[in-house]
Amino acid sequence: KVSEGPTEMDLVSARVMDASLSLLWQCVFSPANIVGLVAFVLLFYVLQQYERHRRYANIPPGPKPWPIVGNFGGFLVPSFIVRRLAKYRKEFAKMASNPLSPQAGLLEMSKLYGNIFSIFVGPQLMVVLTGYETVRDAMLNHPEVFSDRPQIPLVTIITKRKGIVFAPYGPLWRTNRKFCHSTLRSFGFGKPSLEPCIYEGLTMIKTELQSLIEKAGPSGIDLTPLISSAVSNVISSMSLGQRFHHQDQEFRTMLDLMSHGMEISVSTSILLVNVFPWLYYLPCGAFKELRRAEIDITAFLKKIIARHRATLDPENPRDFIDMYLVEMLAQQMGDNSEESLFSEDDLLYIIGDLFIAGTHTTTNSVLWSILYMSLYPDVQEKVQQEIDAVVGSERVPSVTDKGSLPYTEATIMEVQRMTVVVPLSIPHMASETTEFRGYTIPKGTVIIPNLWSVHRDPTVWENPDDFNPDRFLDEQGKLLRKDCFIPFGIGMFLEIIRKKVIPVWKDMRVSK
Repeated sequence: KVSEGPTEMDLVSARVMDASLSLLWQCVFSPANIVGLVAFVLLFYVLQQYERHRRYANIPPGPKPWPIVGNFGGFLVPSFIVRRLAKYRKEFAKMASNPLSPQAGLLEMSKLYGNIFSIFVGPQLMVVLTGYETVRDAMLNHPEVFSDRPQIPLVTIITKRKGIVFAPYGPLWRTNRKFCHSTLRSFGFGKPSLEPCIYEGLTMIKTELQSLIEKAGPSGIDLTPLISSAVSNVISSMSLGQRFHHQDQEFRTMLDLMSHGMEISVSTSILLVNVFPWLYYLPCGAFKELRRAEIDITAFLKKIIARHRATLDPENPRDFIDMYLVEMLAQQMGDNSEESLFSEDDLLYIIGDLFIAGTHTTTNSVLWSILYMSLYPDVQEKVQQEIDAVVGSERVPSVTDKGSLPYTEATIMEVQRMTVVVPLSIPHMASETTEFRGYTIPKGTVIIPNLWSVHRDPTVWENPDDFNPDRFLDEQGKLLRKDCFIPFGIGMFLEIIRKKVIPVWKDMRVSK
């Protein structure tokens, strides 16, 4: 059957539709509406700029931020464009071949803007504190204002603001911190009872090192896997209730993931997640790698927690996880006002904090110590002589020997001062708008204490760039405690690291 074509009714409907669209177009995009829209956009922009100017009128000085991306806009510019725009090609080549570390770069910026200056990460204001007096004033004299934790997009996505290290200051954090402090201490952290576990790790390092030396011959040896395994096993023995063989594939994979995740998380591309959080979910490159590491580490820890839950004996807790599960069950069964403060989600992130923060800082500290002993054989010889004189060759060193090894202790402290394994501390946040040293710090501002600058501050350290353990000894050779020595920062959040991680590292270093 041949189609008869559109009917008269169809034609009328089409004309009505065209007329309606034309009228709608004229109404929406009439000159009056366009003028009104432009006026609204301009008014919104002016009000936004006014509010921004009012909010940031008296903030510390700093480099002028780019729109949207803040002071990190340079990361978005391809290197070939930067090279073309560079005024001095030789200077660019020099910077590219020898880039400053973030802490050193911020220290250089302080010479231009002062000890308190501002930078922007996207729209987020960050205030960098430089030098001992400035950092001490903020962290000790204003703890109620600067003790909170910021919602940094990358950190928030990964940690969900749970655990200990990045959790916001409040009842949950205080409860978890108190529990961790008492429980870890009961399992030996910082006590002589932990020494057998440390000695076992050191025996493994010595045996494997001898084997590697025979195999490697004149070529170099990477000590990181050995030391990382030994440190992690100390933490594992208390938190997970088990030790892993250093060649255990699952354990080795987890350590590699933690190390790789830490390395990726400070790369330029990943830092842009703090400006554009949606980048984290891109299915490619470093973003995919970081997500994969997060998923695998979470799965590993969840499996261990599930195993503990299935074999839990409340009357005989074996480790930190058991203690936490017992407390959680007790709160769920009892009429406790804090019953919501303990959960398996929080336990997961607390264990992650202990493993990642503890393993990373302690491993790096030991590696730095070995490097400095290699670079300064005269210091190494003095340390060895002191240990031989105090400990002898008939027994292994003990934490009880620490008071009799002032030069060894001073050397460890000098390594910490020179390296500062947490150079920019853990970010803090202003919990309310406050005045600090003549500047207004708005509520929600991220506070970055540059601990690297504190330990290179020439106003409190003589020749700060020189490695000199004697700076921590008095004329009688006794150990000097200095207030300006704060390698892990100042404040309540760093207490667990100071009391729990440092003793493990020092035991391992002295034992070596």
